[in-house]
Amino acid sequence: MSECRLNAYRIMWLFVFFDLPVTTKRERKIASDFRKDLLKDGFVMMQFSVYIRHCASYESLVVHKKRVKIAMPITGKISMLAVTDKQYGEIETIFGKAAKKEIKAPIQLEFF
Repeated sequence: MSECRLNAYRIMWLFVFFDLPVTTKRERKIASDFRKDLLKDGFVMMQFSVYIRHCASYESLVVHKKRVKIAMPITGKISMLAVTDKQYGEIETIFGKAAKKEIKAPIQLEFF
């Protein structure tokens, strides 16, 4: 039991949050390339500018943090947050009601 508990504190999750400029075509390309680099490194998109990656150990986490720093664009802001698997398990995700699509009635053509 204690080994299982120890693992829940040793396994890590790395969150990367970013706000990159995307006003020009070049900036959009740079931001897109950064997202692609994250995906190549095993991150998954949680939200558009929030990516997460499972790390089997703290040492693995350090490696992936370095890779994010290397891939970081010159401009913009990136934040990284490391949490244990135990903390990650405490995340609550709440979904609101899905927006209903407005169903348009077919157009009725009247002929006189």
